[in-house]
Amino acid sequence: MKIGQYLAELQKVELLAPEKEQALWQAFKERDDRAARQCLIESYQPLVFKTALPWRARENLMDILQEGTVGLIEAAESYDWQRGVAFSLFAVHRIRGRMVDFLKKEGKSDIACMDSPLEDGREPWELLPDMALPVAEQAEAGLLRDELHRALERLPQKERLVLESVYLKSEEVTAVAEFLHVSASHIYRLQKSGIRRVRGMLARFMRH
Repeated sequence: MKIGQYLAELQKVELLAPEKEQALWQAFKERDDRAARQCLIESYQPLVFKTALPWRARENLMDILQEGTVGLIEAAESYDWQRGVAFSLFAVHRIRGRMVDFLKKEGKSDIACMDSPLEDGREPWELLPDMALPVAEQAEAGLLRDELHRALERLPQKERLVLESVYLKSEEVTAVAEFLHVSASHIYRLQKSGIRRVRGMLARFMRH
């Protein structure tokens, strides 16, 4: 499948109502309903595409999307729908992990890995509200998102520019390096330093 066909199919995907999604998970997990499984996987294809956006300019984008879909399927197989955790939050780690592993094998990974997750297991860049979450949890995620932006504002100028460019604007490391007239390895150092500072600030916020 070419990217144009993929995008055309993606536009046909309809967002599942919470009640319908819950019924599909129950059918899949309790009765091994393969049609329900397929419906769930198809409905979460937009999450795969969203996760692949940092690499959208690559020639092998379809390969990246295919790897992400494998991660999505693995997540669906191991997901415990009764725990009350939004599937999108559970699945995004598997999806992104598959993509990054593939790019590393290809020798084309152009991103710096997060040193480690926050204390509650989430990555700093995955703190945007998930509309599938209850209102109270959306509010909590919104507070974390706001704190993330405040943490970025407290960073040294170059670190803030690098993190905003690479993670929030999905720009390539090489493009940011060219803009700042420094090497890509220097950008990676700025990334790691900035991420470490942000993680520290967010960790303090979450302990309060």
